Amino acid sequence: MDLHQSHQDSTYDVALIMVCVDPDDTNRIVESVEGMPWAVTSSSFDSYISTTRRPYLNASISAAKACIAVVNFDFDPAQAIESTKYLQQVFSGRVTVIALAESRDPDILLQAMRAGCSEFLNKPFRAGELDQTLHGLQQLWSTPSEASASGGKILSFIGVKGGVGTTTLAVHLAMNLVQIQGKRTLLIDHHPELGHVCVYLGTDGQRCSYQEVVRSVTRLDSELLRGIVSKHASGLEILSSPDVCGAPPNMDADVVTRTLKFLRAEYDYIVVDCPNCLDETTMAVINASSIVYLVATPEIGAIRDLSRFVDKLSVNSSTTDKMQVVVNRVSSRYAVNVEHIEKAIRLPVAIRLPNSYADLVRSANLGEPISLKTKSEFNAECLTWSNTLVGSTGQSVLGKTKPSIFAMW
Repeated sequence: MDLHQSHQDSTYDVALIMVCVDPDDTNRIVESVEGMPWAVTSSSFDSYISTTRRPYLNASISAAKACIAVVNFDFDPAQAIESTKYLQQVFSGRVTVIALAESRDPDILLQAMRAGCSEFLNKPFRAGELDQTLHGLQQLWSTPSEASASGGKILSFIGVKGGVGTTTLAVHLAMNLVQIQGKRTLLIDHHPELGHVCVYLGTDGQRCSYQEVVRSVTRLDSELLRGIVSKHASGLEILSSPDVCGAPPNMDADVVTRTLKFLRAEYDYIVVDCPNCLDETTMAVINASSIVYLVATPEIGAIRDLSRFVDKLSVNSSTTDKMQVVVNRVSSRYAVNVEHIEKAIRLPVAIRLPNSYADLVRSANLGEPISLKTKSEFNAECLTWSNTLVGSTGQSVLGKTKPSIFAMW
């Protein structure tokens, strides 16, 4: 292992790690990276690394704000993938992994991307080839992460507990926005693994992972996006959740914010199906959203959890202003009265959906959302929802007045 430090007039510490890269390419890569305004600590490993072949990483490498890793995929692609996964785990949210290869086998490139590589370099490496990537990273790291106020609207859906129908409602509202309102709409499955958006739509989720788009943010453009998203027959565009257990570690919140900022410029509406946990990446989605839909059902466990979510999110006044409560399956037997729910959370219910559980379970099992031509109370409420949403400023769905906050459950 070679260790080299280069200190520029910069407070941004960057670790540079090379795995199985030959000496000539190593020298050229180090020269390119050290040409950037960063404090660079570089390290090179002659063999592949993994959880079973863990390398020594000194304090400067481990504590760096960001890491650039170059992994040679020509010697042993399987071990290169293991090295990539290991680096993603060690530098969770802080690493850009670059695959270096002479081979351009599409299967290897796809596996590399799924393992966490976001950039690709041809061998033999030539000086200057890294420039675009490095300048993209410099812009990414130096640009404030606040979401732009311009562009399309982001609508985030958060179920206060499992089983309240969050994904179902996100799918059907997105379909309404495309088919009835004629809006270019992207549906994102933000679950870290095994999300159900593609299952409910009957589409293949293996080639259109949202996490892959986030990892590729430094080179993301309209053309690359078109090659990644999946397109439903309705015209709805989709980015799925990984459909495997043990997906790569959670994404970095700042990178999620920057990805959503880019996507807002590409779509009229972005509907995000979030997991029911308020981790850093979900909070990044919430902060970037125009409206945050908290989905509950009229039963005591969901109402208790709804109260806790409202309590947590109302700490920030900017989040309070965009919260909208959605109660699903209102007409279900033995349901808690909506007025009692509003009294309990001191917040008006903005959207009320009737109980269509049997029809929606059938539609999910078939992978076919309920046809918008079907006359039903559920479809009528979804249509009203999308009509009002498109016609509003996004500040108050269904014309509800802004609530005052409030006593807890």
